[in-house]
Amino acid sequence: MTTTVSGTEHPRTRPLAWLRHSLVLAGRSLAKTTRNPGPIINGVITPALFMVLFLYLFGGSVAGSTAEYLQYLFPGILVMGAGLAGMVSTGTNINLDLKNGVTDRFRSLPISRLAPLLGSVLADVVRYLLAVAILFAVGALLGFRAHGGLTAALAAAGLAIAFGFCLSWVTVFVGVLARNADTVLAVSFISFMPLQLGTSLAAPVETLPGWLRAWAEINPVTHAMNACRALLNGTPVGGAVTTTLIWCAALFVVFCPLAIRAYSRQQ
Repeated sequence: MTTTVSGTEHPRTRPLAWLRHSLVLAGRSLAKTTRNPGPIINGVITPALFMVLFLYLFGGSVAGSTAEYLQYLFPGILVMGAGLAGMVSTGTNINLDLKNGVTDRFRSLPISRLAPLLGSVLADVVRYLLAVAILFAVGALLGFRAHGGLTAALAAAGLAIAFGFCLSWVTVFVGVLARNADTVLAVSFISFMPLQLGTSLAAPVETLPGWLRAWAEINPVTHAMNACRALLNGTPVGGAVTTTLIWCAALFVVFCPLAIRAYSRQQ
């Protein structure tokens, strides 16, 4: 006859232990942010600055008026603020933890290998929420109106954040593999530019040169921007939302396991 002593199970085998550990490490990452707020200020404020600059630089020439152009521009900036703006900090923070020996302490703990990576990404989701809130506030001051209604606006914000969450796993993977933070910054910046500018962010893809239009039409960020634009402006979404969700699933399914495997192999 055998008996089971309550509370003696290994922490890794407890239900949802990986989630609890991830949330604890997300809190650690947010605590670090309070001591070094530079990255979060950059990630939150930069999209708002892009919106103001694009609005008054291109509003008249692209749409004929800044008011009309803001309705087109804002959804694209929303996707940029909720996803692309956080790509650099995600991978950099993980790389710094690896190189500074912090993750060696994590490996000595009875926690899932997923927890340090997911914790960092979840902390970035909090920053995405802050960026989205500021963008909506600034957009409202400039005259943006969500013609699709409150529910559609929340759906657009949620879609943008979900896309940012899944896209972040690309830089998590890069952050684990890179030798130093400078490499992560360089790779992220090189990836950031075509993902951001080779889209429908500033102008419809139909107005782009042929070679750039071909890239924009397959760029997952374009689909995310088009989906948010349709939701916020109350126009037919077509297949944009479905395509964006498929891209989200593909990015997560491919890069999350790759990042965890690369992290587990680090010595």
